[in-house]
Amino acid sequence: MAQFFSVHPDNPQRRLLREAVAILRRGGVIVYPTDSLYALGCHLGDKAAVERMRRVRDIDERHHLTMMCRDLAEIGSLARVDNQNYRLIKACTPGSYTFILQANRELPRRILHSNRKTIGVRIPDHPVVRGLLDEMQEPLLSTSLLLPGDAQPMNDAVEIRQRLEHAVDLVIDAGSCGVEPTSVIDLTGPAPVVLRRGRGDVAAFLE
Repeated sequence: MAQFFSVHPDNPQRRLLREAVAILRRGGVIVYPTDSLYALGCHLGDKAAVERMRRVRDIDERHHLTMMCRDLAEIGSLARVDNQNYRLIKACTPGSYTFILQANRELPRRILHSNRKTIGVRIPDHPVVRGLLDEMQEPLLSTSLLLPGDAQPMNDAVEIRQRLEHAVDLVIDAGSCGVEPTSVIDLTGPAPVVLRRGRGDVAAFLE
């Protein structure tokens, strides 16, 4: 049965964050809040955990996974970011945006889009996930918690635990965080392309 941590949404307890990171490092899959909606997360280097996370979502290698990162330097160490895209990302992060970038060779192929060899990257703006990243000192591989057959993501941690108690190892409850997904911006071409309009304002990418 999945563990259940109730954390303060603005000042999450460090002890619980450390325990959550320990679960991730042991190969666990967790549910945690972000600045857009609840998400699934696992260690990016753990093949079995990545496969478990895909099974929960019922997605294959043609669906982009996302690396939750602490800052632009971390993104730059794992994906290709030229000067123009660096400025675009810097201008609107941290925030509710996912950027599609070409991955560096250091990233495992199994976490990339199977055809394009790209990856989603985010710098989130939620104290809980930022606390997790600070404790991990490395990116967290993630995907939105939209379960097969559901019209929209779940936003109640108790309900999430009831439905996923045998599929994940931990649910972190920080109260409601909304159900609107991130805006997705593809930065792999000569100009930004808005793939999905979500919580983040996309006006700057349509000019």
